[in-house]
Amino acid sequence: MGFLLLVSCLALASAAYGCGIPTITPVVTGYARIVNGEEAVPGSWPWQVSLQEPSGWHFCGGSLISSSWVVTAAHCSVSTSHRVVLGEHDRSSSAESIQSLAIGQVFTHPNWDPNAINNDIALIKLATPAVLGSTVSPVCLAHRGEVYDDGRICVTSGWGKTRWSALNTPNQLQQTALPVLSNEQCKTYWGSNISDLMVCAGAAGSSSCMGDSGGPLVCQRNGAWTLVGIVSWGSSRCSTSTPGVYARVTELRSWVDQIVASN
Repeated sequence: MGFLLLVSCLALASAAYGCGIPTITPVVTGYARIVNGEEAVPGSWPWQVSLQEPSGWHFCGGSLISSSWVVTAAHCSVSTSHRVVLGEHDRSSSAESIQSLAIGQVFTHPNWDPNAINNDIALIKLATPAVLGSTVSPVCLAHRGEVYDDGRICVTSGWGKTRWSALNTPNQLQQTALPVLSNEQCKTYWGSNISDLMVCAGAAGSSSCMGDSGGPLVCQRNGAWTLVGIVSWGSSRCSTSTPGVYARVTELRSWVDQIVASN
């Protein structure tokens, strides 16, 4: 009995610090039907990163994948002068216990192609590890060969514009539920611009927009939230009737593993 209790306690402990299981449960309106974006429950996407200029200006999103590593988009052009901010919800609040961490190294995919927007992924190694807790914890990474573009509903989050013409980005973290499209479906909108290194989601009344770049597209798999896409490109007017395009993590996972293992 004592042994069983110990095993179950260890299992609970590993779940608490494992990937893709937020301590604070996300609440997504329209996880069964699609609606426009809404404010996230504070702390419910604990892997969400704000990439900021030294001035505090937010320019891209990202996802914490371990205490020392963040994944974002190559087109965000992150440098070691930027900051990684974790545990943030309301960027106008000084009451949140955020972690603003320096960047040690940035690794951009060697085959990043800004013209075709292929391999739109970069890895950030933090100068000092993040302290994991209820509002800061990693997301799981999709494995090569896993299938997600089967119409399932997934979620993207970020501080990007809430309408394309807005002058400012919102202070509170926003989220929206989106259906994942097959690449064949996506090509009916974007044609030959869509490659096997991309995955599409949306065209159902909500969309990612400027400022969301580099942020997560997550789907639930076996009860854990899994990073399936990285916000990459889409309609210049953030059209909610056109799918957004994300870097496909299943195709980029082996590069991520290789960089993390050798650094």
